[in-house]
Amino acid sequence: MNKSRRSFISGSAALGAGLLASRRASGQHHHEEMPAPGTPISTGSEPGRVHTPDLPKLAWTLDNGVKVFTLTAEVVKRQFLPGKVFDVWGYNGVCPGPTIEANEGDRVRIVFRNNLPEPTSVHWHGLEVPVPMDGVPAISQPLLEPGQVFTYEFTLHQNGTFFYHSHMPMQEMMGQVGFFIIHPATPHLPRVDKDFGIILQGWAILPNNTVPNSLSMEFNWLTFNGKAGPDSTPMIARLGERVRIRLVNLGMDHHPIHLHGNQFYVTGTEGGRIPQTAWYPGNTVLVGVGQARDIEFDAKRAGDWMVHCHLPHHMMNQMASMVGPMTHSAAGMHTGMGMEEGMGIVRNSGATSEELGPSLGRGTGLAAHEMPASHLVGQSQTHEHQKAPSQDQDRKLVPGYPQDMFMTMDEAVAKPETYGLAKGWTGAMMGMMTVVRVLPPDMYDKVMDLVKKGRPKGPGPTEHKH
Repeated sequence: MNKSRRSFISGSAALGAGLLASRRASGQHHHEEMPAPGTPISTGSEPGRVHTPDLPKLAWTLDNGVKVFTLTAEVVKRQFLPGKVFDVWGYNGVCPGPTIEANEGDRVRIVFRNNLPEPTSVHWHGLEVPVPMDGVPAISQPLLEPGQVFTYEFTLHQNGTFFYHSHMPMQEMMGQVGFFIIHPATPHLPRVDKDFGIILQGWAILPNNTVPNSLSMEFNWLTFNGKAGPDSTPMIARLGERVRIRLVNLGMDHHPIHLHGNQFYVTGTEGGRIPQTAWYPGNTVLVGVGQARDIEFDAKRAGDWMVHCHLPHHMMNQMASMVGPMTHSAAGMHTGMGMEEGMGIVRNSGATSEELGPSLGRGTGLAAHEMPASHLVGQSQTHEHQKAPSQDQDRKLVPGYPQDMFMTMDEAVAKPETYGLAKGWTGAMMGMMTVVRVLPPDMYDKVMDLVKKGRPKGPGPTEHKH
């Protein structure tokens, strides 16, 4: 019997009163039951180290040549946008979980604690590990009950973009996923100067609720690394550098990820590096559920280039018919509708029918209608390029009006990486969107100096000179 499995079984017998005040996952390593955070992987001058915007790295300690990581599954709060904080499930206080970064040939030990209110396990997606370490409940290991600890240990003989996640499907939909990146023993060529990682997720969150509906098939929040545009932190590159972006998708939708202004090559999958003779060019790559895709390009054209899912409904926030204030403030709303109507799930009518229109509450037995209203939600705004408010009534007569809105929140999401973006840039950023900023040397140095100092600055220069 595997030592980790044997120690797990013996430890389970002690659950009772203290529920694991100091449970051991491996009898061989008493002192490392739950190691304190150690020294994180160096990000010095070594090429290829990965930056995962808005996500931390998982620190490690060294024990007789073994890299020891501590991973804890737990309920966390995650702010998708300023003022939009949700109760999700993640690891070590963040969702998605912290990035595990190691090298080909490393021996790693992941001491895992379950602080969730239900059983769980961890699967190492794409990694070739011994069956007892594969993290599939009942098949490769017992389920870990709340409070229990299990030690995963294996040697890394692959390299590439992998990830870890719960092997309980609804827990996956609650957010339980994280990067597991393995650098090659011999660096790939051509070497990259900047290496980024983005995890793609979709969420169904009903109005006035903070908990995702993991049973839903419709999604109204789409995130990069747990952030919705425009709060997703931009990726920064110096003009002329070679850039890699690693993309991982764990959700219910496939995502066509599009890069503006550049052509890239697809150089890797969740199976590792693609031979160079099989690389293919593009500017949009489909990242299927459970897949990873690595793209690489030479940043030869200065500019603030968008990176986003090209599914139109994934380029919005709170995409649900009953969410938020009404576009036409004088109109009323339905009352007493159900969850399916609220999430826009089509059953017996069209997607734009009245029964899928805005609603206050669900199942409350209130009046069926108040006043007819547009199905589009959000604040009504007038912009310089639009007609005067006095002509708003004429626009309402146009079939299909209104469709899109343009709402800015530059100051609310300001951070060092956004310095110098054009005024109003946030109006173009919603849902599964971010930017890769290819900056001339002087502007690059200015932004990176601000990042190093950690001081949010104002919008900076607003003119486009790309």
